[in-house]
Amino acid sequence: MELFEATIFDLPALSDLFNQYRMFYQQPSDIEACCKFLTARLQQKDAVIYIVADENTMTGFVQLYPLFSSVRMQKCWLLNDLFVIPDARKKGIARMLIDRCKLLAKESNASGIMLETGKNNMEGNKLYPSEGFQLMNTTHFYFWETDI
Repeated sequence: MELFEATIFDLPALSDLFNQYRMFYQQPSDIEACCKFLTARLQQKDAVIYIVADENTMTGFVQLYPLFSSVRMQKCWLLNDLFVIPDARKKGIARMLIDRCKLLAKESNASGIMLETGKNNMEGNKLYPSEGFQLMNTTHFYFWETDI
């Protein structure tokens, strides 16, 4: 298995992988829109995407966005997307991707990594605590949605 940072050259296969991730979260398939979205993220350099491939087949990815903590007065990262294809699960790929995210946080002098996952994501809710992530029950997470 090989872990590497995504570039524009990875977009065809990465767009398909990202589309599968979105469909996991009950979104309609739209590879063209996925490609446009990921192209913008890479061109604008407002995300970092790591990919794991096994014999030239992408098996998983993680996408992070930079944020800042005013209270800590430091950068932090939002681990927004992590996905491993069903046939490649239970092989350590998610842990490999998380380890790379932790290294990015250290390399960028960030205060840490934030993430959220669905309460029904049983695998993720076992994985993240086992990787040292703490469930924050001292705060409330709110979201305001536009009419778009």
